[in-house]
Amino acid sequence: MQRVSSTEIQNNFGNYLLIAQEQDVIITRNGKDVARLSGLNKRNDLVSEEIPSQGYGLRKATYEEFLEFTKEETLDRYEYIDGEIFLQASPKVAHQFASAKIFGIFSNILNEQTCQPFTAPFDITISRHEGDINVVQPDLMIICALEENLGDDGYYHGIPELVVEILSSGTKRNDLIKKLNLYLDGGIKEYWIVDPEIKQVLIYRFEDGQILKNKAFSSPGKAVSFLFPNLEVDLAKVFL
Repeated sequence: MQRVSSTEIQNNFGNYLLIAQEQDVIITRNGKDVARLSGLNKRNDLVSEEIPSQGYGLRKATYEEFLEFTKEETLDRYEYIDGEIFLQASPKVAHQFASAKIFGIFSNILNEQTCQPFTAPFDITISRHEGDINVVQPDLMIICALEENLGDDGYYHGIPELVVEILSSGTKRNDLIKKLNLYLDGGIKEYWIVDPEIKQVLIYRFEDGQILKNKAFSSPGKAVSFLFPNLEVDLAKVFL
């Protein structure tokens, strides 16, 4: 169960409708519970694909603890968001199918251009303000000025222009709310939320910490980037 203010509901109503399919959302006003948003057909049998890691259940972890926790070489993918460490489990076939298809389309369109697509695993360190550190692994991203942001350690230390997250049952809450707000505040210019279940892509265009515009695209139509006008994705080819 999640508690959110009435203002937050107004600003992200569509996203909370999706979350309500998994868990009840309690709406508050002036600190008091005033309403409940509840899905008609909750799916409680789904296996989570993104879960908080073990060891910090009663308090938030520091960034140093996150580094210590993830210092060993492993195939596991971890994210650090607002002091919580998340383990991303192996995604399902529909997720991987969509990821591979979108990456292929991005690569073909952006071939030999200054901006290039990349796919996870790929750590991105992003901050809302000075002293704030979050580490995420978007499913896909488009990076410009790559060489200027490569450190001596061989890692990328910049902010992608565009990021893509592909929803699954376990990542839905983070992708729709936590990461949306993080990407908005952290300097990402465009955010794609891909939903294989309803075969839809929701695109947000951010500017100066504000949502400049957003639009939903459904299969069998095409998803068109606000930031890269020539970037079109035929959704009939993306979803199983």
